Amino acid sequence: MIKVEDRERIRRAYFKEKKSQRQIARELGHSRKTVRKAIESAEPGKYTLRKERSAPVLGAYKARIDELLEENERLPRKQRYTGYGIYKDIQGKGYSGAESTVRGYIAQRRGEKKKRKVYIPLEFDPGTDAQVDWGEAIAVIGSKQVTVQIFLMRLCYSRKLFVRAYPRQKQEAFFEGHVKAFQHFGGVPRRIAYDNLKAAVLRVLEGRNRQEQERFVVFRSHYLFDSRFCTPGQGHEKGRVEDAVGFSRRNFMVPVPEVGSYEELNDQLLSACEADDRRRVDRQKTTIGEAWEVERAHLLPLPGRDFECCVSRAVTLNRYSQVEFETNRYSVPADKAYRNLVVKAYPFRIDVLYLDDVIASHHRCYDKKQDVLDPLHYLPLLDQRPGALEHAKPIRRWREGWSPAYERLLDRLRTQWPNGRGVREFVRILRLHRDHPGDLVAQAVEEALSHGCAHADGVELCLRQLEDPGEPIAPMDLTRWPELMDVSAQSPDLERYDRLLGGV
Repeated sequence: MIKVEDRERIRRAYFKEKKSQRQIARELGHSRKTVRKAIESAEPGKYTLRKERSAPVLGAYKARIDELLEENERLPRKQRYTGYGIYKDIQGKGYSGAESTVRGYIAQRRGEKKKRKVYIPLEFDPGTDAQVDWGEAIAVIGSKQVTVQIFLMRLCYSRKLFVRAYPRQKQEAFFEGHVKAFQHFGGVPRRIAYDNLKAAVLRVLEGRNRQEQERFVVFRSHYLFDSRFCTPGQGHEKGRVEDAVGFSRRNFMVPVPEVGSYEELNDQLLSACEADDRRRVDRQKTTIGEAWEVERAHLLPLPGRDFECCVSRAVTLNRYSQVEFETNRYSVPADKAYRNLVVKAYPFRIDVLYLDDVIASHHRCYDKKQDVLDPLHYLPLLDQRPGALEHAKPIRRWREGWSPAYERLLDRLRTQWPNGRGVREFVRILRLHRDHPGDLVAQAVEEALSHGCAHADGVELCLRQLEDPGEPIAPMDLTRWPELMDVSAQSPDLERYDRLLGGV
């Protein structure tokens, strides 16, 4: 194939210089066929492969690859052969070439069969529509790398985004994500589009009919929005939030966030959403935040109270003053050991109720078969059975992290009051943690030891002084009475007390 510059010389020689094809071929060193093609068209001809290139390594395995690609069409969408899977299959049959060669052939075969998917561009009115989806991302929380579940809601008109992280895709997290999003948007969209997720859909029926979860119907009724569920496998029906999953992961979670808690992570994500309001989407006249100011007036108003985003379960207290929820056991105060209780499970906490009173609250555990124990719940039992202190599981766990001053205090109390009284006095001190910050109690223990008042009353006195130090007493100004400047406090004669006690 000749260059475009050679093609131009041929055409100039023929059309401008009036040379014959024979002469041009002789002078420029081209065949007469090449000269004739250049005269017929200024456009260079396209290269066409006349026969398939030989593939000495892959060639013997192409039939097997074609067979697996055909089989893929009959397999479930999420359980099909990947490029790597096909490579491993033919490698087991003797293929010695590179994986990239196999992937290249697969891409070529798929390209021959597939047409590009095209969609109708959509436009939404303010306040009418929003879309919801879940995604996954990696974060480091408390020095541990975890996969977090990302709840996303996006308003379709303004494209304003809300993102929040949860440990699991639970229904209570699904509801709380909505509530937090509505608060962030300043109102409720009139219709929300979803996949057929279990938190909302109990069963997919024919067409667009769904049997919905009863709790979801109650939630929707509380906020009075309409719901629309996508056709299974047709994620493009809520494309704006589908795009937002990848966008938020790339822009809000890179680099991988390192935080101390989910609360800190969600504060960062909320700040990122607010910063995103300053972005102008391609081909839009206003920023996301400016479009949201228009849309906010068209949203449904928020109800007078938030929906309670929890699941409730009736539970029975066991003999260790614990209740069980999702294989985990949570402690209950021993002095409130009612037999029949109710657990309310929120995304990040567990409340235990007797009638309408919350008698215990814990951080929710998403591991399996764990004991979540609050040592303060067991202090009433230790007061009755001081001998159990050394082996009490909740206290042993607590002792691993408390100040060394506690051990010094316990040793001193045991020495001063053996036979259990010292332990009971120590339990009295531990009870101060119920109503006071732990670091302040630890500081009061240090001060009580240094002042020589190592007992419950002494620690409580030091604690009150730390909480309310009062105004410092200024030294007396004696400049007007210089004769008093040399007067100092006299040391008491302690022998008088001894004589008094001895009756001397």
